[in-house]
Amino acid sequence: MIAHGSMALASDAELAIIVIGAGAARSPAAEAELCRRFGRRVRLYGRSRLRDESLVDDLVQRVMLVVLAKLRGGGVREPDRIGSFVLGTARLVTRELSRTREVPAELDEELPCPLAETRPDTLELQRLGECLKSLAERERTVVSLTFFHEQSAAEVGDALGMQPGNVRVTRHRALARLRSCMGLGAEAAEVTA
Repeated sequence: MIAHGSMALASDAELAIIVIGAGAARSPAAEAELCRRFGRRVRLYGRSRLRDESLVDDLVQRVMLVVLAKLRGGGVREPDRIGSFVLGTARLVTRELSRTREVPAELDEELPCPLAETRPDTLELQRLGECLKSLAERERTVVSLTFFHEQSAAEVGDALGMQPGNVRVTRHRALARLRSCMGLGAEAAEVTA
C-alpha cells in the first residue's frame, strides 16, 4: 500500500484503487491527488469547448465529484483506465452544460482539492504547445482530431487515409512523446478516445 505522503508518486490506477478500497471511509490524500491530476486535464478539455471560465470551473467540479462518487461506490470496473473514465464523464457533462447554457445549480459537496489547484499555469501551457509542435505532423493531426475534435479512430483514419488500428498506434506513440516532453509519468496523460 502507498503511504499518504507519497500519493504524488502513485500512478493514476493506484490512486483509483486506493479510493475504491477506502469506499465510504474515504482516503482524503488519494482523492485530493486524483482531483489535482485530473482536474487539470478536465479544465483543458473544458476550455476548448465551453469558452466560459465559470462554466469550466463548474465542469471541473461536477466531473470530479461524479468520478469520486463512482470510485467510492465501486462503480468504476477498470481502475487502470481511470483516465478514459474521466474523459468520458467530461464529455457527457460538457454536452449537458453546452445544451442548457443555464447557471448550474449549487453542488452539495466540495472538491477534495481547491479549484485553483486544477488550473495549469502559463508555463505548463507554453510547454504543452512546444511539445505539440515537436510531434511529427501526422502525430499532431491525430492528437488534434482525437482530442480537440472528438473524432474516433475510424473517423480520424477516414480523414487521413489510415486504418483505425494505425491511428490508435500513432496516437499512443504521440501521447508517449507528449508525456515524455512534459516530464509526466507513464500514466499521466492516459486518456484515449
